[in-house]
Amino acid sequence: MTVVTFNDNARVGGNTAKRRGGTVAAIGGGTVGLGAIVVLLIQAFTGADLSGLVGGGAPASPQTGGEQIASCETGQDANRDDACRLAAASLNIDQFWAERLDGYREPQLIIVDRATSSSCGTASNSTGPFYCPPDEAVFVDPTFFSILRDQFDTTAGPLAQLYVLAHEYGHHVQNLTGVMQQYPNNGTGPDSNGVRTELQADCYAGAWVAAAGEQVDENGTPYLQPPTAQQITDALSAAAAVGDDHIQAESGGVVNPESFTHGSSEQRTRWFDVGYDTGVNACDTFSVPGQNL
Repeated sequence: MTVVTFNDNARVGGNTAKRRGGTVAAIGGGTVGLGAIVVLLIQAFTGADLSGLVGGGAPASPQTGGEQIASCETGQDANRDDACRLAAASLNIDQFWAERLDGYREPQLIIVDRATSSSCGTASNSTGPFYCPPDEAVFVDPTFFSILRDQFDTTAGPLAQLYVLAHEYGHHVQNLTGVMQQYPNNGTGPDSNGVRTELQADCYAGAWVAAAGEQVDENGTPYLQPPTAQQITDALSAAAAVGDDHIQAESGGVVNPESFTHGSSEQRTRWFDVGYDTGVNACDTFSVPGQNL
């Protein structure tokens, strides 16, 4: 497997990620069927909780607290453990946005262990990664990536995992800058606000990947080595896997652009490329005419 590489001696112990869960019953109570997988992929890059569609319900109130990610002090630790990789990458992504957005506030990163609660509903191994605006928190269960690999024909390697994380942090930036409030949900469709919101987050993720080797720890050591061409291909494969058209086709349905909420595979990979090639200032998906989106 191609591995995005943290520098072994990079210091990542200052991350504020928390591991939380184990006290809320996992949705579905066992193996996740194809229908549930489709639901979690549809919501995987949103701040919305769709857990009711696969059984179970949202808890009355979010959990708080959590434990530090164990044995996560160096880049070497991040290279060998998914949870530490995500926690370490949060330092990198936070530094990226602090350099580009005045007044940036770090979101809380929650590494989900089976299930935990949020103001947006239950985060579990059946709901996939999401950003919850009221909590200003990103929730990720690392087992989500095995579903991408096993069910949707994508390698979901380490850089693809960090693309997912960077996408969710993009939603946090949209919350901070007022994009979510300015462009609320106006239904589905190929040029809906929901699709534009998701494509902008993809663009932001691409911009971060392009600069991923530039952020440094307290000693000036870069957290990550610059990604290779193969790693970029892996991240683009993950973006394509969660395109609305691909999800609809994989679930055995008819591809219906009027029901799109995230954009097609082509759009998602193209907007990732826009961010990667040009940077965050090129990510205004809301000013693009629908036929060019």
